[in-house]
Amino acid sequence: MSFALDALESTKIAWHSIIANKARGALTILGIIIGIVAVTTTMTAFNGMQSAFREGAGGVGADVIYVSRMPWITINDFFLYRNRPNIDLAEAAALERAFEGRAIVNPSINNNRDLKYGSKTLQGVTVLGTTHKMLLVSNRKPEFGRFVMEFDVRYRKNVAIIGQEIAEDLFGQTNPINKEINIGRYRFRVAGVMEKMGGNTFGGPNFDRQVFIPISTFVKYFGGRRFQNVDVAVKPPAVESLDDLEYEVIGEMRKIRKLRPTEDDNFSINKLDSLLDAFNSIVGAVVGVGLVVTSISLFVGGIGVMNIMFVSVTERTREIGIRKAIGAKRRAILMQFLFEAAAICLVGGLVGIAIAWGVSAAINASGLLPASISPAIMVTAVVISIFVGVFAGLVPAIKGARLDPIEALRYE
Repeated sequence: MSFALDALESTKIAWHSIIANKARGALTILGIIIGIVAVTTTMTAFNGMQSAFREGAGGVGADVIYVSRMPWITINDFFLYRNRPNIDLAEAAALERAFEGRAIVNPSINNNRDLKYGSKTLQGVTVLGTTHKMLLVSNRKPEFGRFVMEFDVRYRKNVAIIGQEIAEDLFGQTNPINKEINIGRYRFRVAGVMEKMGGNTFGGPNFDRQVFIPISTFVKYFGGRRFQNVDVAVKPPAVESLDDLEYEVIGEMRKIRKLRPTEDDNFSINKLDSLLDAFNSIVGAVVGVGLVVTSISLFVGGIGVMNIMFVSVTERTREIGIRKAIGAKRRAILMQFLFEAAAICLVGGLVGIAIAWGVSAAINASGLLPASISPAIMVTAVVISIFVGVFAGLVPAIKGARLDPIEALRYE
């Protein structure tokens, strides 16, 4: 009960002291404000980058395994994979037969080609040869029109489904459905336009700048042997079985390629998790360095609060002597100055959060990142502010609590 009373009394004294010295308090919390803005904005930017990356990689599918010639991420080991044989359509078909009725298997091939409509030309557009099963293994779908259908693949139809960016660049406000475009030297009829996906975040693929055609048509026109490198997507019926499916896929691919038990895999298994892990490790390290650098401003702000608290203790030496003479304990004096330091930093933290919120809103409005301050970041900022205040006020508070009441009363 006495602790609660001491805490309440210390809180009142702390706020009265801050109000009585507005100018000094404002200058004192400036360092805390700058530190909290820097730390909070850094954490918010990291969350925004994570959100942007997840949104950009959303077309990959979180519950899909991709069998590819090479891993998506190669760091200093490209030469270990460059001589691997391509995955061809026969192997993709064999894998599809192995998982018939147990998983959805969709092969795809891609290459870059120029697109032309009338006088407009787009260079280096990603053209994907795929099947109707792509809609089942990804979260992508046409906004209007249709996607590749089974009979398109069977009869090698010249139909194309284009991304939003391509539709805007080639057709503007004109409806592209049933219009004819040139992909390379060949004419295709536009059968659909995909939903806007975004992408191209941190070097990732731009899903809105892709064209989908039947895989059989792709092989017919663009499928020379050196281009027949197939990526195979395998999706289990439930996310929980993804890990089990991965081992089965590896076993089936080794069987298809007739690899001996002593031979290494000459193919790669890729998942969205591998991209996220690589992203988090790289960006996490950068953000970690950023937090260390921005924390220096908090440290400097804390030193400023400590100096002000030393001045406050010195100015109120007689007050401390009077309080001790009428029975105040060391704990009450200690709490008085600790609460004052914590209150100063808390005010600075709240002002810093408000400024950081405005900065985040501006970043979000600019479209650079989907930045927004989460409740967790706000709570963290408040806790950091209070911690800095307690840390900065501890030594001055101990000094004030240890003053001899007689000497303090004599102080002029």
